[in-house]
Amino acid sequence: MTAEGRLDRLRPSAARLARFTGRTLRGEWHAIVVDPVRQLARRGLSGLLLAFVAALGVVFFHDIAQHPTGAVWVTRLGGVKADLPLWLSLLRTPVSLYVPALDLPVWAGITQLFLAFALAELALGRSRTLVVAYATTLAGTLVARLMIAVGPGWGGLGLPAACGHVLDTGPSAAVVGLFTYLSVIRRAPVVFTLTGGSMVWESVAVPNLAGREHLIAVGSAVVLGLLRGRRDRLRTLGRSLLPARSGRPAPAAPTASAAPAAAPTASAAPAAPPVLPKPASAPVPVPAPAHPTGGRTGKTAMTSLER
Repeated sequence: MTAEGRLDRLRPSAARLARFTGRTLRGEWHAIVVDPVRQLARRGLSGLLLAFVAALGVVFFHDIAQHPTGAVWVTRLGGVKADLPLWLSLLRTPVSLYVPALDLPVWAGITQLFLAFALAELALGRSRTLVVAYATTLAGTLVARLMIAVGPGWGGLGLPAACGHVLDTGPSAAVVGLFTYLSVIRRAPVVFTLTGGSMVWESVAVPNLAGREHLIAVGSAVVLGLLRGRRDRLRTLGRSLLPARSGRPAPAAPTASAAPAAAPTASAAPAAPPVLPKPASAPVPVPAPAHPTGGRTGKTAMTSLER
Protein backbone atom coordinates (compact mmCIF):
# COMPACT_ATOMS: atom_id res chain seq x y z
CA MET A 1 0.00 0.00 0.00
CA THR A 2 1.35 3.39 -0.94
CA ALA A 3 1.72 6.33 1.39
CA GLU A 4 -1.22 8.11 -0.24
CA GLY A 5 -3.46 5.12 0.43
CA ARG A 6 -2.46 5.08 4.07
CA LEU A 7 -3.18 8.78 4.36
CA ASP A 8 -6.57 8.29 2.78
CA ARG A 9 -7.39 5.64 5.37
CA LEU A 10 -6.17 7.76 8.29
CA ARG A 11 -7.97 10.95 7.29
CA PRO A 12 -11.48 9.85 8.47
CA SER A 13 -10.11 8.74 11.82
CA ALA A 14 -8.17 11.97 12.24
CA ALA A 15 -11.26 13.98 11.33
CA ARG A 16 -13.39 12.13 13.88
CA LEU A 17 -10.72 12.61 16.55
CA ALA A 18 -10.51 16.32 15.78
CA ARG A 19 -14.30 16.72 15.98
CA PHE A 20 -14.42 14.80 19.26
CA THR A 21 -11.62 16.90 20.74
CA GLY A 22 -13.30 20.11 19.63
CA ARG A 23 -16.66 19.11 21.14
CA THR A 24 -14.98 18.05 24.39
CA LEU A 25 -13.00 21.25 24.76
CA ARG A 26 -15.99 23.41 23.89
CA GLY A 27 -18.24 21.63 26.37
CA GLU A 28 -15.56 21.77 29.06
CA TRP A 29 -15.01 25.49 28.44
CA HIS A 30 -18.71 26.20 28.88
CA ALA A 31 -19.03 23.96 31.96
CA ILE A 32 -15.93 25.15 33.82
CA VAL A 33 -15.59 28.78 32.72
CA VAL A 34 -18.66 30.19 30.96
CA ASP A 35 -21.32 28.97 33.40
CA PRO A 36 -19.45 30.22 36.53
CA VAL A 37 -18.86 33.59 34.84
CA ARG A 38 -22.60 33.87 34.15
CA GLN A 39 -23.31 33.06 37.77
CA LEU A 40 -20.81 35.72 38.83
CA ALA A 41 -22.51 38.31 36.60
CA ARG A 42 -25.88 37.41 38.12
CA ARG A 43 -24.84 37.18 41.79
CA GLY A 44 -22.07 39.74 41.88
CA LEU A 45 -19.11 39.65 44.26
CA SER A 46 -21.24 37.93 46.91
CA GLY A 47 -20.76 34.73 44.92
CA LEU A 48 -17.03 34.84 45.75
CA LEU A 49 -17.36 35.04 49.53
CA LEU A 50 -15.65 31.72 50.26
CA ALA A 51 -12.85 32.48 47.81
CA PHE A 52 -12.08 35.83 49.48
CA VAL A 53 -12.27 34.32 52.98
CA ALA A 54 -9.92 31.47 52.03
CA ALA A 55 -7.40 33.77 50.34
CA LEU A 56 -7.42 36.33 53.14
CA GLY A 57 -7.15 33.56 55.73
CA VAL A 58 -4.02 32.16 54.08
CA VAL A 59 -2.48 35.67 53.88
CA PHE A 60 -3.33 36.31 57.54
CA PHE A 61 -1.80 33.09 58.85
CA HIS A 62 1.22 33.49 56.57
CA ASP A 63 1.95 36.95 57.96
CA ILE A 64 1.54 35.77 61.55
CA ALA A 65 3.84 32.81 60.94
CA GLN A 66 6.70 35.17 60.01
CA HIS A 67 7.25 35.91 63.71
CA PRO A 68 8.44 33.26 66.17
CA THR A 69 5.55 33.70 68.59
CA GLY A 70 3.05 33.84 65.74
CA ALA A 71 4.48 30.67 64.20
CA VAL A 72 3.93 28.85 67.49
CA TRP A 73 0.30 29.94 67.63
CA VAL A 74 -0.31 29.08 63.99
CA THR A 75 1.02 25.59 64.65
CA ARG A 76 -1.15 25.24 67.76
CA LEU A 77 -4.28 26.36 65.95
CA GLY A 78 -3.92 24.73 62.54
CA GLY A 79 -0.87 22.50 62.54
CA VAL A 80 -1.99 18.91 61.93
CA LYS A 81 0.45 16.04 62.37
CA ALA A 82 0.00 12.30 62.46
CA ASP A 83 1.65 11.96 65.85
CA LEU A 84 -0.99 14.13 67.50
CA PRO A 85 -4.04 12.61 69.23
CA LEU A 86 -6.93 12.04 66.90
CA TRP A 87 -9.29 14.44 68.67
CA LEU A 88 -6.72 17.23 68.45
CA SER A 89 -6.16 16.60 64.75
CA LEU A 90 -9.89 16.73 64.10
CA LEU A 91 -10.13 19.97 66.08
CA ARG A 92 -7.34 21.61 64.06
CA THR A 93 -8.40 20.35 60.63
CA PRO A 94 -10.83 23.22 59.79
CA VAL A 95 -8.15 25.82 60.61
CA SER A 96 -5.54 23.88 58.61
CA LEU A 97 -7.42 24.86 55.43
CA TYR A 98 -5.96 28.36 55.86
CA VAL A 99 -2.45 27.41 56.97
CA PRO A 100 -0.11 27.45 53.93
CA ALA A 101 2.33 24.61 53.40
CA LEU A 102 5.93 25.37 54.22
CA ASP A 103 7.47 23.97 51.02
CA LEU A 104 5.17 25.80 48.55
CA PRO A 105 5.25 29.44 47.40
CA VAL A 106 2.45 31.20 49.23
CA TRP A 107 1.34 33.48 46.37
CA ALA A 108 1.02 30.62 43.90
CA GLY A 109 -0.95 28.70 46.51
CA ILE A 110 -3.24 31.69 47.11
CA THR A 111 -3.97 31.96 43.38
CA GLN A 112 -4.88 28.29 43.10
CA LEU A 113 -6.91 28.45 46.31
CA PHE A 114 -8.89 31.49 45.18
CA LEU A 115 -9.60 30.00 41.75
CA ALA A 116 -10.69 26.63 43.17
CA PHE A 117 -13.04 28.11 45.77
CA ALA A 118 -14.40 30.69 43.31
CA LEU A 119 -15.29 28.15 40.62
CA ALA A 120 -16.68 25.70 43.15
CA GLU A 121 -18.80 28.29 44.94
CA LEU A 122 -20.27 29.59 41.69
CA ALA A 123 -20.94 26.10 40.31
CA LEU A 124 -21.86 24.16 43.46
CA GLY A 125 -22.94 26.64 46.10
CA ARG A 126 -21.37 27.48 49.43
CA SER A 127 -22.54 24.55 51.50
CA ARG A 128 -21.47 21.88 49.03
CA THR A 129 -18.14 23.64 48.44
CA LEU A 130 -17.38 23.59 52.16
CA VAL A 131 -18.45 19.94 52.47
CA VAL A 132 -16.24 18.80 49.56
CA ALA A 133 -13.24 20.84 50.73
CA TYR A 134 -13.45 19.58 54.31
CA ALA A 135 -14.23 15.98 53.36
CA THR A 136 -11.26 15.66 50.99
CA THR A 137 -8.89 17.27 53.49
CA LEU A 138 -10.12 15.06 56.31
CA ALA A 139 -9.86 11.94 54.16
CA GLY A 140 -6.23 12.73 53.34
CA THR A 141 -5.42 13.32 57.01
CA LEU A 142 -7.07 10.15 58.32
CA VAL A 143 -5.76 7.81 55.62
CA ALA A 144 -2.24 9.23 56.05
CA ARG A 145 -2.44 8.42 59.77
CA LEU A 146 -3.48 4.89 58.85
CA MET A 147 -0.54 4.52 56.46
CA ILE A 148 1.88 5.67 59.14
CA ALA A 149 0.31 3.31 61.67
CA VAL A 150 0.75 0.40 59.23
CA GLY A 151 4.43 1.21 58.72
CA PRO A 152 6.72 0.59 55.75
CA GLY A 153 5.89 -2.25 53.46
CA TRP A 154 2.49 -3.53 52.43
CA GLY A 155 3.28 -3.03 48.76
CA GLY A 156 4.44 0.55 49.22
CA LEU A 157 1.23 1.67 50.94
CA GLY A 158 2.75 2.13 54.37
CA LEU A 159 4.82 5.11 55.47
CA PRO A 160 7.70 5.33 57.94
CA ALA A 161 7.09 6.66 61.42
CA ALA A 162 9.18 9.78 60.68
CA CYS A 163 6.33 11.10 58.51
CA GLY A 164 4.26 11.52 61.65
CA HIS A 165 6.25 14.64 62.54
CA VAL A 166 5.59 16.35 59.18
CA LEU A 167 2.92 19.04 58.97
CA ASP A 168 -0.22 18.41 56.97
CA THR A 169 -0.59 19.67 53.41
CA GLY A 170 -2.80 22.58 54.42
CA PRO A 171 -5.23 23.97 51.82
CA SER A 172 -3.64 22.16 48.87
CA ALA A 173 -5.65 18.99 49.49
CA ALA A 174 -8.88 21.03 49.44
CA VAL A 175 -7.80 22.68 46.17
CA VAL A 176 -7.09 19.35 44.53
CA GLY A 177 -10.35 17.90 45.83
CA LEU A 178 -12.45 20.81 44.55
CA PHE A 179 -10.91 20.74 41.06
CA THR A 180 -11.34 16.98 40.86
CA TYR A 181 -14.94 17.10 42.04
CA LEU A 182 -15.79 19.81 39.50
CA SER A 183 -14.16 17.85 36.68
CA VAL A 184 -16.16 14.72 37.59
CA ILE A 185 -19.62 16.27 37.89
CA ARG A 186 -19.10 18.59 34.89
CA ARG A 187 -17.46 15.85 32.80
CA ALA A 188 -14.26 17.77 32.14
CA PRO A 189 -11.55 15.23 31.23
CA VAL A 190 -8.91 17.86 30.53
CA VAL A 191 -9.20 19.42 34.00
CA PHE A 192 -9.29 15.96 35.54
CA THR A 193 -6.13 14.93 33.68
CA LEU A 194 -4.32 18.10 34.70
CA THR A 195 -5.37 17.73 38.33
CA GLY A 196 -5.19 13.99 38.91
CA GLY A 197 -2.29 13.45 36.52
CA SER A 198 -0.18 16.11 38.21
CA MET A 199 -0.85 14.55 41.61
CA VAL A 200 0.16 11.11 40.36
CA TRP A 201 3.33 12.55 38.86
CA GLU A 202 4.07 14.36 42.12
CA SER A 203 3.64 11.21 44.21
CA VAL A 204 5.91 9.25 41.85
CA ALA A 205 8.59 11.93 41.48
CA VAL A 206 8.63 12.99 45.14
CA PRO A 207 7.29 10.13 47.31
CA ASN A 208 6.40 12.05 50.46
CA LEU A 209 3.45 12.53 52.77
CA ALA A 210 1.99 15.45 50.78
CA GLY A 211 1.86 13.39 47.59
CA ARG A 212 -0.01 10.58 49.35
CA GLU A 213 -2.53 13.00 50.83
CA HIS A 214 -3.10 14.61 47.45
CA LEU A 215 -3.80 11.23 45.87
CA ILE A 216 -6.24 10.40 48.66
CA ALA A 217 -7.96 13.76 48.14
CA VAL A 218 -8.31 12.99 44.42
CA GLY A 219 -9.77 9.55 45.13
CA SER A 220 -12.25 10.83 47.70
CA ALA A 221 -13.37 13.63 45.37
CA VAL A 222 -13.96 11.09 42.59
CA VAL A 223 -16.11 8.98 44.92
CA LEU A 224 -18.12 12.03 46.03
CA GLY A 225 -18.62 13.08 42.42
CA LEU A 226 -19.85 9.64 41.39
CA LEU A 227 -22.24 9.48 44.35
CA ARG A 228 -23.79 12.87 43.56
CA GLY A 229 -27.43 12.58 42.55
CA ARG A 230 -27.73 8.98 43.78
CA ARG A 231 -28.92 9.73 47.32
CA ASP A 232 -32.40 8.30 46.83
CA ARG A 233 -31.05 5.17 45.17
CA LEU A 234 -28.54 4.58 47.96
CA ARG A 235 -31.22 5.19 50.58
CA THR A 236 -33.50 2.64 48.94
CA LEU A 237 -30.66 0.14 48.72
CA GLY A 238 -29.82 0.61 52.39
CA ARG A 239 -33.42 0.08 53.43
CA SER A 240 -33.61 -3.10 51.36
CA LEU A 241 -30.49 -4.48 53.06
CA LEU A 242 -31.79 -3.80 56.58
CA PRO A 243 -33.73 -6.70 58.20
CA ALA A 244 -37.46 -6.21 58.57
CA ARG A 245 -38.71 -5.41 62.07
CA SER A 246 -40.69 -8.29 63.58
CA GLY A 247 -42.46 -6.25 66.28
CA ARG A 248 -44.48 -4.18 63.87
CA PRO A 249 -47.53 -6.05 62.46
CA ALA A 250 -47.66 -6.55 58.76
CA PRO A 251 -50.24 -4.42 56.98
CA ALA A 252 -53.45 -6.30 56.18
CA ALA A 253 -54.08 -7.08 52.58
CA PRO A 254 -56.91 -5.06 51.07
CA THR A 255 -60.10 -7.08 50.73
CA ALA A 256 -62.69 -6.75 48.08
CA SER A 257 -65.62 -4.62 49.18
CA ALA A 258 -68.94 -6.34 49.49
CA ALA A 259 -71.22 -5.84 46.57
CA PRO A 260 -74.21 -3.62 47.36
CA ALA A 261 -77.56 -5.38 47.71
CA ALA A 262 -79.65 -5.26 44.62
CA ALA A 263 -82.85 -3.23 44.82
CA PRO A 264 -86.01 -5.38 44.78
CA THR A 265 -87.81 -5.48 41.51
CA ALA A 266 -91.50 -5.83 40.82
CA SER A 267 -91.12 -9.23 39.22
CA ALA A 268 -89.27 -10.69 42.17
CA ALA A 269 -91.21 -13.33 44.13
CA PRO A 270 -92.36 -12.28 47.61
CA ALA A 271 -90.26 -13.61 50.39
CA ALA A 272 -91.73 -16.39 52.52
CA PRO A 273 -92.97 -15.29 55.96
CA PRO A 274 -90.66 -16.21 58.79
CA VAL A 275 -91.53 -19.29 60.79
CA LEU A 276 -92.15 -18.36 64.40
CA PRO A 277 -91.06 -20.82 67.08
CA LYS A 278 -93.88 -22.49 68.99
CA PRO A 279 -94.11 -21.47 72.63
CA ALA A 280 -93.08 -24.19 74.96
CA SER A 281 -95.82 -25.48 77.29
CA ALA A 282 -95.40 -24.76 80.97
CA PRO A 283 -94.38 -27.79 83.00
CA VAL A 284 -97.08 -29.30 85.17
CA PRO A 285 -96.00 -29.44 88.84
CA VAL A 286 -95.85 -32.91 90.25
CA PRO A 287 -97.21 -33.22 93.80
CA ALA A 288 -94.68 -34.34 96.32
CA PRO A 289 -95.36 -37.67 97.92
CA ALA A 290 -96.86 -37.56 101.37
CA HIS A 291 -94.50 -38.41 104.19
CA PRO A 292 -95.74 -40.80 106.82
CA THR A 293 -95.13 -38.26 109.48
CA GLY A 294 -96.13 -35.28 107.29
CA GLY A 295 -97.89 -33.34 110.07
CA ARG A 296 -94.95 -33.35 112.39
CA THR A 297 -92.55 -32.59 109.64
CA GLY A 298 -94.56 -29.63 108.42
CA LYS A 299 -94.94 -28.30 111.93
CA THR A 300 -91.26 -28.62 112.58
CA ALA A 301 -90.44 -26.86 109.31
CA MET A 302 -92.70 -23.95 110.14
CA THR A 303 -91.17 -23.68 113.56
CA SER A 304 -87.72 -23.59 112.05
CA LEU A 305 -88.74 -20.85 109.57
CA GLU A 306 -90.28 -18.77 112.30
CA ARG A 307 -87.06 -18.97 114.23
